[in-house]
Amino acid sequence: MSEAMSPPSPAVVTDTSYLTLHYRLATADGTDIITTFGGNPATLMLGQGQLAPFLEQRLLGMAEGSRQSFELAPGEGFGERNPDMVRSVSRATLDANSAPGALYQIGDLVDFAAPGGGRFAGVLRELGETSALFDFNHPLAGKALRFEVDLISVL
Repeated sequence: MSEAMSPPSPAVVTDTSYLTLHYRLATADGTDIITTFGGNPATLMLGQGQLAPFLEQRLLGMAEGSRQSFELAPGEGFGERNPDMVRSVSRATLDANSAPGALYQIGDLVDFAAPGGGRFAGVLRELGETSALFDFNHPLAGKALRFEVDLISVL
């Protein structure tokens, strides 16, 4: 008599897994922010900054071959909106960070040099003669999000 062998358990995601997956990050109303569905799947290694940490956390413990959707409450993904991040910038600072002759419109995303050599961006809210008002919050801060995953393989 031979005993029936049980199939191996599917691999599960750990904090150092190498993954192949399809994923979609969308607003709560279903508007895609980024999606790999309908194209090639993504391959990534967790813990390397390829996905935002709050998204990586949702993958931990998922079994290979599974598909899940996660609802992220407002502020859970890119943080809450911070009113202190809406700041006035002098036109001199704006001009110093602009291409010569740049024309801006309300809603434009403008990249600025940060002290120490980094970069940061803000959305133009108001443009005056001597200053401009920018919102330096992440554009998705304070928004509810949906994260959908089809986990193809785990190594």
